[in-house]
Amino acid sequence: MPLPEKAFPVSWDQFHRDARALAWRLSGKAESYRAIVCITRGGLVPAAIISRELGIRVIETVGVASYHEYTEQGEMAVLKPISPDLANNDGEGILIVDDLTDTGKTAAIVRAMIPKAHFATVYAKPKGVPLVDTFVTEVSQDTWIYFPWDMGFSYQKPIAEDHKG
Repeated sequence: MPLPEKAFPVSWDQFHRDARALAWRLSGKAESYRAIVCITRGGLVPAAIISRELGIRVIETVGVASYHEYTEQGEMAVLKPISPDLANNDGEGILIVDDLTDTGKTAAIVRAMIPKAHFATVYAKPKGVPLVDTFVTEVSQDTWIYFPWDMGFSYQKPIAEDHKG
């Protein structure tokens, strides 16, 4: 599959650095988080890194499906809700973690479940920014982020070969 014009491929090394940068931004409040709720599947990797860096041992998942065939957002579906013991008190003391907030649709669903939680993502697009509390890098709405778990190794043409000026 060819990369779209505004592609942002992220290597494992870069993602690890960015997730650690997110943990660093969150570190001032780390003692107040009693658990992480990560949005699967994209939130699993940054949640593991942030959990390690901040010493948070309880990690819960919430499953929300929005992308179909990796190319377009479809109808939203909650596949796995948050456990009731973490959702109590509107999620106060909970850290929500995801890899990206794109349109904000997934974020809005999870926010509604635990509105007092702190929401953190590694990357954010303009439509999703208002729904998160902390993020590391903002990218344009028309940029497609290729995460390392979605990519394989392959030859990449030099930019000059495809550059149309």
